[in-house]
Amino acid sequence: MTSPRATPLSTQQIRNDFLEFFRGKGHTVVPSASLVPGNDPTLLFTNSGMVQFKDVFLGAEKRSYVRAADVQRCLRAGGKHNDLDSVGYTARHHTFFEMLGNWSFGDYFKKEAIAWAWELLTQVWKLPAERLLVTIYHTDDEAYDLWHKMIGVPAERIVRIGDNKGAPFASDNFWQMADTGPCGPCTEIFYDHGDHIAGGPPGSPDEDGDRFIEIWNLVFMQFDRQPDGSLQPLPAPCVDTGMGLERLAAILQNVHTNYEIDLFQTLIKHAAELTGTADLENKSLRVIADHIRACSFLIVDGVLPSNEGRGYVLRRIIRRALRHGWMLGVRQPFFHKMVPVLVQLMGGAYAELTAAQELVERALKAEEERFAETLDSGMRIFDEVAARSQSVIPGADAFRLYDTYGFPVDLTADIARERGLSVDMDGFDAAMQQQRETARAAGKFASSAGLPADLVAKMSPTDFLGYDGLQADELKVVALLRDGRPVEHADAGEEVVVFLDRSPFYAESGGQVGDAGTLHNGAMQLQVDDTLKFAGQFHGHLGTVGKGRLALGDVVSAEVDGQRRASTILNHSATHLLHAALRELLGSHVQQKGSLVAPDKLRFDFSHFQPMSAAELAEVERQVNAQIRANHAAEVHHMGMQEALDFGAMALFGEKYGERVRVLKMGGYSTELCGGTHVARTGDIGLFKIVSEGGVSAGVRRIEAVTGQGALDWVDREEQQLQQAAQIVGGNPLELVEKVRALNDRQKRLERELEALKTKAASGATADLAAAAVDLGGIRVLAQRIEGLDAKALRDAVDRLKQQLGDAVIVLAGVQDGKAALVAGVNGSATGRIKAGELIAHVAGQIGGKGGGRPDLAQGGGEDGPALASALQNVTTWVQERLN
Repeated sequence: MTSPRATPLSTQQIRNDFLEFFRGKGHTVVPSASLVPGNDPTLLFTNSGMVQFKDVFLGAEKRSYVRAADVQRCLRAGGKHNDLDSVGYTARHHTFFEMLGNWSFGDYFKKEAIAWAWELLTQVWKLPAERLLVTIYHTDDEAYDLWHKMIGVPAERIVRIGDNKGAPFASDNFWQMADTGPCGPCTEIFYDHGDHIAGGPPGSPDEDGDRFIEIWNLVFMQFDRQPDGSLQPLPAPCVDTGMGLERLAAILQNVHTNYEIDLFQTLIKHAAELTGTADLENKSLRVIADHIRACSFLIVDGVLPSNEGRGYVLRRIIRRALRHGWMLGVRQPFFHKMVPVLVQLMGGAYAELTAAQELVERALKAEEERFAETLDSGMRIFDEVAARSQSVIPGADAFRLYDTYGFPVDLTADIARERGLSVDMDGFDAAMQQQRETARAAGKFASSAGLPADLVAKMSPTDFLGYDGLQADELKVVALLRDGRPVEHADAGEEVVVFLDRSPFYAESGGQVGDAGTLHNGAMQLQVDDTLKFAGQFHGHLGTVGKGRLALGDVVSAEVDGQRRASTILNHSATHLLHAALRELLGSHVQQKGSLVAPDKLRFDFSHFQPMSAAELAEVERQVNAQIRANHAAEVHHMGMQEALDFGAMALFGEKYGERVRVLKMGGYSTELCGGTHVARTGDIGLFKIVSEGGVSAGVRRIEAVTGQGALDWVDREEQQLQQAAQIVGGNPLELVEKVRALNDRQKRLERELEALKTKAASGATADLAAAAVDLGGIRVLAQRIEGLDAKALRDAVDRLKQQLGDAVIVLAGVQDGKAALVAGVNGSATGRIKAGELIAHVAGQIGGKGGGRPDLAQGGGEDGPALASALQNVTTWVQERLN
């Protein structure tokens, strides 16, 4: 057998070779989509290359090209697709990985896909042909002939794979998107590492070995699977291919495991330096090297550590990496120091990683510092639990580690596995049922509006007229939906979604709320309450028919609520200025994490790791209002995506943009991609006023603000409140601060005087109380009611009585406003025999309250009334019973 490739290729070169090869075959090279799917609410993360093209395959989206190639970043660390437990312990499992793919949307098919794959592997990358074998679906004779007759692959190196998953078409070599819909056979290309490595070819009993490794899967979508299971040919068959970059790099660099490739070796060596580890084969170094990619790119794509949804998955991955650092003896933050090396390795392929480097480092460091506070104590608890466990960590203990010490259960399971233990997952699930329900609810990710595929195929994207006006006539009704289903008409009183060929109504997107208004013709009127965007390109007008009947094909006029739109655009344009001001003042790590642009206010979420000071908020306000006064023109430009980025436009990572984009530029201050509606000039905004700033989650802050008349109204209300406050303290608004400061000083002085009087009164009272104590075999017992003392004064009184009485059990009840405060103390030889916490719980329970505390001092409370006197009288009996 011919030896592997002589000259190893770098991972970066492999990426470039792939994209340039398919660019030369007429493919449009498209950038990687975000790890957070922008068009699939059923997925936690982008887990394959086809995710960003799913709507194209389903017919819900049309692209300007029919051939594409990309390198897609993917993640499998949560939900159904989860490789986390295997990462670091196997040769080829990762959380984050890169998928090379080429795509045909109804253009070329099997012949070209197979020919080009073979050309790239054997002629460009020079892989020995005799080391490659292929699999096909067992009935796909077309693919067999192409491999055997066209390419020349020997028959013995073509493996037919049948239905090996228990149902018709359930096969390793038959791909389907769902139970129904696009599907088809696939052919997979395997690399033979040689007979010195254990394992057999695909389809054999030893196929799980490491000798034959799948490197490329070519999927041929040629059928539409019906609900009855039958297959109908697709009118335009498509090609979907995927090749794992890490696996391919291992082959082209003449190594056997993915962790030996150049990219991982550089990360592993840096992790070894940071952790002081000499053994580069240590599994913990592999985990750290893998996890820094996943964590960094999740943060780049807008995910930050939290206790729910995607943020919880990120937190789990970070903490798993930190725990492996802990195993290597690291007790100080180190993980974030991996980021600069990662940027050097992958920043050339992913410019967004370079741009977000500061944000990634700060987010990881903050999480490291947070987890460091509990890791040592959590590991001590785990060691205690493991020491008393025979073979299984009880579910209740696993839950305690999660609930108290922040250990995700898979981290506990990971540690347990290394000790030869397992975790009682059923017990864990039972212990945290409520939390699991909450997590499931958070993980469902509300579904975005969808349209039946057959309806999409019949319609053209809505022609939006709203940039130029708020009214339009001669609009045709092209579809109606009621309860999610197409209907022919809607009558008065019925709620319906109306689709028009053209519309002046803005559909909710980019944070801007949808327009409201009316649709009407001579006999019909419909009140539009909201406008949503369906399938990314169709404006759906949600409303109720007020009178008449609306039917398919009707021609209507539209009127947008002008006041609502006008107020909204002030807030939208101000949001852009706010974003620019935050980045200028706080730094380039500030990125938009969410927004709401409504008629009455704007809400802007952004990445930042500490509360903003009053001075910072004032400076942001000053800068935004300065830009408003400058009265810049709001220039709109239409251009290609790369041209827009070169123009200086800021794109929001995770947002889905088309090939042609709309750029809004306001002076030299703000340039962003945005499809929303905006002011003509910044001066139209009038006034910008921040009304609140606060935290949303770890590393994310939120500002709410108002503009225009809303800002003037807010300032007016604030001025009225100042006037009222000034009147209350007897001055004018300019004197308010000094008046309030004087009142505060006076209150503090009076409080000190009151405390001194209470202390004096309590001291006098205790002198008389001591005489009322009952002697029980040398232990003095005292239970008394005192009027007007709060809990603090009662504690002081109990402390003085302890000194006076020596060996004593004391209960004092202070009564104020119908409530009783209780304090119990135990001193001297009574300590150990009588517990103050049990005593106070006994007394409080009799007056409808509760209490507890230390053995020597406890407090509680309840209701004042006849029961209090009885409870105090019973204290002596209760103590005597326990002394006997």
